[in-house]
Amino acid sequence: MVELAEQRSATASREAERFEAFAEKLTLGGPAWLPERRRAAIERFAALGYPTTRHEEWLYTNVSPIEKTDYTLADRYRSHGINAAALDAMTFDVGDVHRIVFVNGHFSPELTDLGKLPKGVKIDSLAASLATESAIDTHLTKYAEFEEQAFVALNTAFLTDGLFVHLESGAKLDKPLHVVFVAAAPDGPIACHPRNLIVVEPNAEGTIIESHVGRDGENTFTNEVTEIFVAENAHLQHYKVARGGNEAMQVATLQVRQERSGVFYSQNICLGGKLTRNDINTYLNGEGIDSTFDGLFVADGKQHVDNHTRVDHAMPHCQSHELYKGILDDEATSCFNGKIFVHEDAQKTDAFQSNMNLLLSETAQANTKPQLEIFADDVKCSHGATIGQLDADALFYLQARGLPASYARSLLTYAFANDVVQRIKLDALRESLDAWLFNRLPAEDEIGTR
Repeated sequence: MVELAEQRSATASREAERFEAFAEKLTLGGPAWLPERRRAAIERFAALGYPTTRHEEWLYTNVSPIEKTDYTLADRYRSHGINAAALDAMTFDVGDVHRIVFVNGHFSPELTDLGKLPKGVKIDSLAASLATESAIDTHLTKYAEFEEQAFVALNTAFLTDGLFVHLESGAKLDKPLHVVFVAAAPDGPIACHPRNLIVVEPNAEGTIIESHVGRDGENTFTNEVTEIFVAENAHLQHYKVARGGNEAMQVATLQVRQERSGVFYSQNICLGGKLTRNDINTYLNGEGIDSTFDGLFVADGKQHVDNHTRVDHAMPHCQSHELYKGILDDEATSCFNGKIFVHEDAQKTDAFQSNMNLLLSETAQANTKPQLEIFADDVKCSHGATIGQLDADALFYLQARGLPASYARSLLTYAFANDVVQRIKLDALRESLDAWLFNRLPAEDEIGTR
């Protein structure tokens, strides 16, 4: 215990020193309250420290490799050799889009191509918007609270840049926005803290795709926080595809606030990275809200993926649906903790949650904990979870019809994952992911040899 306390104290001191150096040379403008909020956040992080496996919410996820690494803070934009060709090689084809790019959390003007935006649509870097946009003052840091969340506190302390989207009342984004976050550390470990704010005003509509990418062999730590406000009768689709390098560490918090009759759809796809933790939360703050969370993760080697979700039903006549699937091979591990919280006033709630995990090896391990906390009596809520291997009867059936065992296993794995992919409403992204899954099948010339 003494050694742990000393380690946490040393870590807090290191981050505090880093913060003082960061604050001293910070020249960004912004709301008058922001410097004080940053300092309150670093002080709160010093009190909390990095979470450990003794914390219930972090029971299966050990972040000590992040804590023990002396990362260099990405405090300004550097390209690190990332160009358009490299970007295309790292990302899926997403069709005709507006594109904005960030390298280590900082805006990249030469890689961004937003084109002509529709009336009432504002897309820019957060750094460029801090001093000029009234929505910043209204919404930034208002939903992702840092009092009990160490990584949110750390992000808030180092808040400088990230994505800013404002869809004014009635505005419609004419084509999807593709936001590319590149983590790059060719010269040693780098940490970045992108902060994103997405505000969708009443009756506005839009689709946003996040791609998180990186190169193998580069030690990066990305601590992302995204706040989303979905106003009355607004519609937002949000897709996130993570394909980090094999040494990438990523912790991401998504906090959504939905108002009356707002519709939010989230699809979270994790296909890479050494350690990935997603905290995805929404607060349903009006009647008639529709909220959907789907997710797929595919992990092998010694990868670890942790998805925590929470849906707060605070008002009546709302619905939420959630389907997360995981495929684990080799010594990969995962954790899923999904909570549906139905408040006392949230009568007529309709909520469903399912987590299904497929283990392809004897050494892969999945941990799942779906939860319902219901304080209203007129609701329809259900949840379920499964952890298992490929169906033996289905394998036998395919092999009996001439398919080699390896191909039969891959085909069943593809079918398991494809159930989530087919829910994607964007044709180009759906087809790209489908092709990626299909290409994991054995090649035709391998079938006859297995």
